[in-house]
Amino acid sequence: MSNAVMGLRLKQQLTLTPRLQQSVKLLQLSALECVQELHQAIAQNPFLEESAETPESSQAEDSAAEDSGHADLDFSGSGAGGGDDTPDWTEWTASPSTLHDSLREQLLLLGLTERDYVLANLIVDALDEDGFLRQPLEEFAAHAPGAEPGELETALRIVQTLEPNGIAARDLGECLSLQLQALDRGLRGRELALDIVQNKLALMAARDNTRLLDALGCSEDELRAAMELIRSLDPRPGSKVGTFEPRAIVPDVIVRKEKKRWMVSVNAAIYPRIRVNQQYADYFRQARDGETTLLAQHLQEARWLVRNLEQRFLTIQRVAEAVVARQKNFFEYGDLAMRPLTLREIADELNLHESTVSRATSHKFMATPRGVVAFKRFFSRQLATTSGGSCSATAIRALLREFIAAEDRRNPLSDVQLTELLSERGVKVARRTVTKYRRSMQLPAVDFRRA
Repeated sequence: MSNAVMGLRLKQQLTLTPRLQQSVKLLQLSALECVQELHQAIAQNPFLEESAETPESSQAEDSAAEDSGHADLDFSGSGAGGGDDTPDWTEWTASPSTLHDSLREQLLLLGLTERDYVLANLIVDALDEDGFLRQPLEEFAAHAPGAEPGELETALRIVQTLEPNGIAARDLGECLSLQLQALDRGLRGRELALDIVQNKLALMAARDNTRLLDALGCSEDELRAAMELIRSLDPRPGSKVGTFEPRAIVPDVIVRKEKKRWMVSVNAAIYPRIRVNQQYADYFRQARDGETTLLAQHLQEARWLVRNLEQRFLTIQRVAEAVVARQKNFFEYGDLAMRPLTLREIADELNLHESTVSRATSHKFMATPRGVVAFKRFFSRQLATTSGGSCSATAIRALLREFIAAEDRRNPLSDVQLTELLSERGVKVARRTVTKYRRSMQLPAVDFRRA
């Protein structure tokens, strides 16, 4: 029989203050989402108002009012470039939901036994970013001792019933087949399309309609309906889950060339110019009577919002200036001149945490003479060249796009040939890397590019 023991245990725990939570939220929002957040705050907070003055005068007035009227509100130590003793609040923010998160949530709703749930999670963890299972089921035995082949096959079928349709397929044919099986049985061309993707997908990829008609014994109209149905399917069902698709693109910063120098400015014109209504704040201080706790909270939140918005602009400005300075050749010569760059380089230069730079560039866009460019496009990994130097993945994508645009449509370039062309340019990459980059640019495979 166990004995109950009473004891004390010390524990340290970091928590986000309300102001830091608000600062995190503002920094990681896109421009449109930030504008909506500000309009909502103006509508809900009686101490906030939209000013017609310039941003500089408004910020100076609010800063002076705060320093004179509320010296007890200490904002020191909470800037983006704080010292080592100040915890970096961006490290504890939640990341967007991914394909794997979505599938695990669906598994929780199925009421599976503990063993089936564990095996199904093994399958989910092994899926790639497109939702395919590239690993043979036999290899899961090491991670699931005692599991029978039939149990792993059952776990795979369970995962394949989840959304989106076509998930956890082991090849393209199975992926398309799963999507077709989820369609209405009475849909015209469904059965013929199933036959094609399960047995004759290679003939369709080669566009050999004559052999397809002979093998299927169908009419041209029936074959056309089946092929249109197949082309409407998604060959990469997992790639659409968890991705951010902005409703509209509004640049956060504007880059201009002035006297041979690239200048960066925050696009403040799209934001409402908010400030604390000083008259209401004075009335509040004069009439404080113990029944104004809610008003005090509103006033504090209003001042936090003004400061946090200013901090958002400052952080984005600093990051943008550092990126433009390092990618100056891109603005002069285009994608082929893009150099390798990591978040860590910018973070070290600005004395920020890497996660802060990540959130300052996430869902942000830059208006340049070369068009509106996402911040994330300037960050690409380094790849070696035969001369001992390095080039960026963005430059390689630009080369691939040039090769494919100039190819003979009757005899398009395969991924192996594209790899050889890159090698002739001094860039060492594997064939699978070329395939990955081609897919990321949504360029079809060689068989589908043949005229």
